[in-house]
This record gives sequence, C-alpha cells and structure tokens, in this order.
Amino acid sequence: MKAVTRIVFVDDEDNKFFGEGPYRLLKAVGETGSLNAAAASMNMAYTKALKLLSNAEAALGFKLTTRTVGGKSGGGSELTPECIEFLNRYAAYRDACRENNKKLYDEYFS
Repeated sequence: MKAVTRIVFVDDEDNKFFGEGPYRLLKAVGETGSLNAAAASMNMAYTKALKLLSNAEAALGFKLTTRTVGGKSGGGSELTPECIEFLNRYAAYRDACRENNKKLYDEYFS
C-alpha cells in the first residue's frame, strides 16, 4: 500500500487547467521545439495539445509558448520565460508535496 500525490491546479470555477499532463507536454515542447512533435510523443492529438495550452494560458494570464507558422524553414514553438519559471515552480512544489506526503504516510501508516 502507498499514498499517491497528484497536483492539479484549478481556476476559480474549479475547472482543471494544469497538472502533470500539461507539464510533460510543455517540457516536451522545450525539448523538441515543436508543439506538434511534443503532442505526438505523448500520443496526443495536436488539437488537444492546443486546447490544453489555451486553457492554461487563460487561467494563468500569460503565454506559455511563442509559435511560428510553418513554411520553407518550418514552424516551431518555444517556451516563454514566464513558462519556464512556472514549470520550475510547479516541479518544485510537486516534489515538495510528494516528499511531505511520504513523511505523513510514514508517520500515520508505518
């Protein structure tokens, strides 16, 4: 038996807008330089990836990526500085919650 911690951010209407899925998607965008490639690596439709980003951007109040349209040189996506900072904070918060959950679990169920 174990306890699992999942971090989900919701807006004022309790609509989920950020969690591990969007986090992994954005990390993949940072690695690949492409929202399309990031979505494909997660077996996610590009339209779903766009919707996830749009919902998160609306709730957070800032852009997560800058996108360039394709063409001869191809398009791409880049994480904004605000996004990189948010991802770092999210990961630190998530990790701290997991660690504290483990301590509490050990305290109550060891």
